[in-house]
Amino acid sequence: MTANKANKVNRTRGRLAALLLAVITPLVAEFTLGNPPLRMAWLLLLWIPIYGAGVVLVRELVRRAGTGWTGVLLLGAAYGIVEEGLALQALSSPTIYGAAGWAPRILGLNSAYAELQIPYHAVFSAAIPILLTDLIVPSLRDRPYLGRLGTWVAGAVFVLGALLLRVTVVTAIDPGYEAPPAILAGCAAAVVLLTVVGLRPRLRQAMSPIGPPSPAAAGVFGAVAVFAFLASLFPFGGATRPAFTHGGWVIVPMSAAAVLAVVVAWLLRRWTAGGRWTDRHSLALASGALIAHTAFGLISNTDTAADRVGLAAVGVVMTGLLALLGFRTSRAAHADR
Repeated sequence: MTANKANKVNRTRGRLAALLLAVITPLVAEFTLGNPPLRMAWLLLLWIPIYGAGVVLVRELVRRAGTGWTGVLLLGAAYGIVEEGLALQALSSPTIYGAAGWAPRILGLNSAYAELQIPYHAVFSAAIPILLTDLIVPSLRDRPYLGRLGTWVAGAVFVLGALLLRVTVVTAIDPGYEAPPAILAGCAAAVVLLTVVGLRPRLRQAMSPIGPPSPAAAGVFGAVAVFAFLASLFPFGGATRPAFTHGGWVIVPMSAAAVLAVVVAWLLRRWTAGGRWTDRHSLALASGALIAHTAFGLISNTDTAADRVGLAAVGVVMTGLLALLGFRTSRAAHADR
């Protein structure tokens, strides 16, 4: 194969991989949690521009900067602020989702909602979709999918997607609210800061590795951590505040969720530092997180029996697809030995 033909093939494969990531992202972030229910799956069309193009842009920038999963998570958090703080403006709205009543508002922000949503987007809107796409298309995992023009196009679609969300979903569920200029400026500054830090190459700090658990144990760990984090911050089972708390007691589950996130990050950095962490570990961790995420959605996000059956069906299909990807990943690992 000539060099020109090989480059053309790689460009085509890159575009297809970017399209796959753009579709996977809203499915993971919204659909597998029960947002929307199966009967309203057409709403995904509204989310593909912002979710899909946004996370493709995150991956393109991080791959070019070479900042790895730290960059993905930081830019994923920045993405979450764009969606929740600038497009939906749910971080500050006193009415949307009832989030203002979850916990005390701090500096005009819905504190528990912000603590839930920004890490959620970093993990479920960015890290997990990117990981899954890298495992599905392993030959392109270490390189950008798109050229510079394609990256600019993804950025433009992302901005248009945010505007589309603003003029469609927001006008329907939170009409009339406009965040104060100070809040918008603060959100924009946070996005810039997270992006700059996430794309800045830095020396890797030497750290003592910890032998990772087995892939199966990593999956259980991911499931328990995600379920505990969501249950600590998202009101469910008829509750109007996190973990069925009242008054100042809400600080307890909020603090527990923060500590849990720090401990999980600390353990993952050390498990992955010694070179013994494999794709099987990563997929098992993500699979456990996704299964727990859907199980929590069944408890918290379904209002009718039909919605519960629909989300359960989504969970079964998702689990089957993850199992197939796991088989393929294991076979590839054995072939490389």
